[in-house]
Amino acid sequence: MRNTVAAYFLLTSLMGIGTAAGAECPPDALGTSRTIVVDPTEHVRLGAHQYRESLPLQDREVVLTFDDGPLPPYTTRILDLLASECVKATFFMVGRMVRGYPSLVRRAYNEGHTIANHSQNHPFTFHKMTVEHASQEIEDGFTSLRTVLGDPNAVAPFFRIPGLLRQEPVERYLTSHGYMTWSVDFLADDWTHIRAEEIARRAIDRLEAKGRGIMLLHDIQPATALALPTILRELKARGFKVVHVQPATPDRPKTVTEPEQWALRTTPAHSQFWPRVVATANPENAAAPTLAAPNPWNFGLIASREGGVVKVTLAPNFERAPTREADVPLPLWPRRVSYSVPVEAHVLPVPGAYNFRYSRVFRLPNADKTKVATRKPATTTAGPGTGSTPAPAKPKDPAHTGSVASATSAPRPPYPIGHQFSVARPLPYGLR
Repeated sequence: MRNTVAAYFLLTSLMGIGTAAGAECPPDALGTSRTIVVDPTEHVRLGAHQYRESLPLQDREVVLTFDDGPLPPYTTRILDLLASECVKATFFMVGRMVRGYPSLVRRAYNEGHTIANHSQNHPFTFHKMTVEHASQEIEDGFTSLRTVLGDPNAVAPFFRIPGLLRQEPVERYLTSHGYMTWSVDFLADDWTHIRAEEIARRAIDRLEAKGRGIMLLHDIQPATALALPTILRELKARGFKVVHVQPATPDRPKTVTEPEQWALRTTPAHSQFWPRVVATANPENAAAPTLAAPNPWNFGLIASREGGVVKVTLAPNFERAPTREADVPLPLWPRRVSYSVPVEAHVLPVPGAYNFRYSRVFRLPNADKTKVATRKPATTTAGPGTGSTPAPAKPKDPAHTGSVASATSAPRPPYPIGHQFSVARPLPYGLR
């Protein structure tokens, strides 16, 4: 019901965009500032979210990417919005969705967008499946795209792992076959079924924090199609530029870049954390400053010049910390117990464990002791004529039944990252 209401609102709010898509770009359109042509064999993995390299973008440049499509009417409206602002994006499409809606794939390609692969069925097991199974998903996805478009060169050799659930053997397979693995620089969380306003807010706020990067959106989500007008409007108002990415071909040479442009830059160029490096006018002739060595009196310690000792404060040895001594509450740690240390000492004693109080002591289990599971024999009761019969089983406690894991079962390791692949039900054909 919620998807249906959102779809109706989407159709009414975006009415008229389809006619603008085929017209010329308006003078105030966001537009595509430039196109980067990349060689997948030189830079095999992209995205600061998981890798050490990202696209050679300048400050306040963004690359728009869409996953999981195509799916009408949402992909249709997103294509209309991008066309109305003359913006080019990269679509990572799922093979079975491509087979279901081939006209949308052809439209996205004919309008100049980059078409890339997002596997055939979008499984959430890429981080643990075998390379043979992963290669089947990868190659079937490329086959679906090439079959629908009718031209193998129309599909970019870009691949994004479903759910970003990466593993090194699969990445090595992609590299060996000339495919560039794409991750992201930041996400908008639009697969989590949040409102369109929240999607736009997270996308813009995280882009502002990064300064540049690859944005991940999903064109199968109705809320994403509702949020995209706000995202494009905010990009234009805040001075961001959209960059398009294409693969290098014999007729399309790669963009000339420097290796350092691909390396991650965690700190934007316009800001720098303390300490700042102050350059001197003549560093070759500048003499190194000399500072006096610190002495114990520089650290607030009470020193006795006559006795030649420094009094330091440590806590006494104890097994359990008392809270009161007689009727007087004890002060907070450290207690004022003085120990004398010579002033001229260069090495101080290492404090023992008893100098630190813990409200609860953590003890590791004994590795030598191994628990062996034993099964108790069934209790028997005397039966008529046969000697003994199994005792009736005790009824299970309802509080301990159901899907709750037992205490002895190992917890399932969490996924490193991922999102749910949920396809909203499209509208009837007459309402698209």
